[in-house]
Amino acid sequence: MTELARLKFYATQPHPCSYLPGEQATTLFLDPSQPMDAQVYAGLSEMGFRRSGDHLYRPHCQRCSACVPARIPADQFKPNRQQKRILKRNADLCVLPVRPKSSEEYYALYARYIEQRHADGDMYPPSRDQFSTFLVRDLNFARFYEFRLGERLLAIAVTDLLPNGLSAVYTFYDPDEERRSLGRYAILWQIGETARLGLHAVYLGYWIKNCRKMNYKTQYRPIELFVNQRWVALT
Repeated sequence: MTELARLKFYATQPHPCSYLPGEQATTLFLDPSQPMDAQVYAGLSEMGFRRSGDHLYRPHCQRCSACVPARIPADQFKPNRQQKRILKRNADLCVLPVRPKSSEEYYALYARYIEQRHADGDMYPPSRDQFSTFLVRDLNFARFYEFRLGERLLAIAVTDLLPNGLSAVYTFYDPDEERRSLGRYAILWQIGETARLGLHAVYLGYWIKNCRKMNYKTQYRPIELFVNQRWVALT
């Protein structure tokens, strides 16, 4: 029996879906008593699991399969013309990996981002407890990648460094720097970093065809989608 086969999982009761209005969602969670091990996490990421705070999860809806895990194979990625412009536009930024922590600087950026970009979402209004519970976890594979212009913090990419790649947990950034396309740049940078480290892919979470907020993920090609228990290339 493999290590993954011994794991226990728990399903939630159906609850309103955060992405598709009128739909009911069910979530499958790894038993929280299981230590958050990078090897286990990497194995589960190959099966479409994601991390939120201290929990690994994936959708487990009975009547809907709209949430499709997506990843970008780093060594095959070729930026298009628009993505090349974004890379050039942000070439003046310095990126520094640090361990996740709470700070006034980080929280102020997070709060501004939620208030100006996601006031219609379930993370509004922002709170320090929410920020800490969701993003600031003491896990040996978790990273905050700081994107700075000189001393000024423009973005944080919350990312998990795993044996099989980088898992993009969440990115928040200065909402006033719209011209830089910082959210897109953070993904492009993580693809480049994954290739530099010799790892396989950037795991982007779930692509949902009928959800406008998730459609940006297929702009990165080639992209692989986890369909019928296998990764399929969408070129």
